[in-house]
Amino acid sequence: MAAVSASSSAAAKPDYGLESRVTVRRMFGRGAWTLAFGITMFLINRTDYPGPAAHILIALGLIGLAFVAVGLVMVRSSRVARFEARDRILDALALKGDERVLDVGSGTGLMLIGVAKRLKSGRVTGLDLSGEADIAKENAKLEGVGDKVTRIDVCETPKFVYPDNNYDVVVSALALRNAGEIDVREQLVREMLRVLKPGGRLAIYDVLRTGEYAATLRAAGAQDVELSPLSWARTVTARK
Repeated sequence: MAAVSASSSAAAKPDYGLESRVTVRRMFGRGAWTLAFGITMFLINRTDYPGPAAHILIALGLIGLAFVAVGLVMVRSSRVARFEARDRILDALALKGDERVLDVGSGTGLMLIGVAKRLKSGRVTGLDLSGEADIAKENAKLEGVGDKVTRIDVCETPKFVYPDNNYDVVVSALALRNAGEIDVREQLVREMLRVLKPGGRLAIYDVLRTGEYAATLRAAGAQDVELSPLSWARTVTARK
């Protein structure tokens, strides 16, 4: 029994889940229903109206395939692209290994664990915005970096419990856009800057809202605020 348990533990792999999993399911569901409707309409009308029936099948088939294609792109983004983006961000930060790092919106641990793997004497703290702290903790253990994760706190308000000038680096990946309305997001960004040490670095990777974060950081007095090239997801970097 002990051998079986050890084997199961060794075979366990971290699960970072799908980003926007509800939307992914909707894309595949809409694609399937559209294709099914198109095929049904074709079978019903192909004898009496072969030409129009074929045209309807082609039109609905293309729409259905478009939904499926979007779903596949989103799956690839979750399984491949977001890991690549994380590594690019951390490469640019060039961590020395002794930093105190805060990951805002740690979720299932994607950024948290990426940071932890690059630390030696440093430690990373997670701030959970999605109720997935237990998953992140388990993933950190499975990745062998549980000792580098100081703790994962639950963020119940936009106001952080951490003191001013407490972290060398603050990061966030694909989290703030789901945190609430614009005033909540602005408060979170300001808090990220507040807990950063003078000279410390900040990086936010997100979809759609990055211009908003950059404006908030500039208004709060952040230095060297920069946006990565325009894309569906971009990174905002700054220095305190």
